[in-house]
Amino acid sequence: MTTEETPETKGVRLTAGDAELTVSPENGCCIGSLRIGGTELLRQGPRFGAFPMVPWCGRTGLGRFRNGGQTHQLPINSPPHAIHGTGRNVAWSQVRTGQSTAAFTYELADPWPYEGRVTQTFELSPDSATVTMSVETDGDSFPAQVGWHPWFLRNLGDGGADAEIAFDAAWQEERGEDHLPTGRRIAPKPGPWDDCFGMPQGVDVTLTWPGRLELKVTSRTEWVVVYDEQAEAVCVEPQSGPPNGLNLLPRLVTPIDPLELSMTWSWRTLA
Repeated sequence: MTTEETPETKGVRLTAGDAELTVSPENGCCIGSLRIGGTELLRQGPRFGAFPMVPWCGRTGLGRFRNGGQTHQLPINSPPHAIHGTGRNVAWSQVRTGQSTAAFTYELADPWPYEGRVTQTFELSPDSATVTMSVETDGDSFPAQVGWHPWFLRNLGDGGADAEIAFDAAWQEERGEDHLPTGRRIAPKPGPWDDCFGMPQGVDVTLTWPGRLELKVTSRTEWVVVYDEQAEAVCVEPQSGPPNGLNLLPRLVTPIDPLELSMTWSWRTLA
């Protein structure tokens, strides 16, 4: 394990074989960089890397959610909604690091209305990276979600072809004009996408840069958002529930039932 600083991120660099993964605890505990054999897979500059979505994923409608009889208002950061949680906006504390593993945590605080702890761990091998995130409470129960929002480069450079996305979803969450799920499940539609898909057997999405690299995104959860409307990057976002899930499908975190989810990126070279 070594420490490095780039224009985009100052962080902890994990290594395994020819794989290098940089985590930036001071910048929302995002993954700032993933390099395989010296090739960067994540977009750099604005909207770079891969950030955690916690304690909610995607949009929360009008920034409001209920817990029992109490209604809470979150800050509106994607009008008229609240988007992608608050964990990406705070510094996380380093718990442990090694050459290929690391763990970080932070305490939930205002503007999130409940106390709790979030932990994120990273495990790097020569051909995979596994990230696990958990939300715990010692006090009040509350609904929460966890997920990840990576910005994979659409093109790896050197004249290669753009990334191809392949997956087999059981359904697509119908998206209303307000960008929130309507609650209806429809047959998956062709892209481009900014949509949530259901995979009851677990998320399994493959990105292929022809002749260069194949990367699989897997997770035991059944929800994934695929976003490919930008020219420079594509996003494959495993998450523990659908967008607006604090309202549509709340999953309570209790003192005896924390929320935990893992995702794995695994890759193989095609050259």
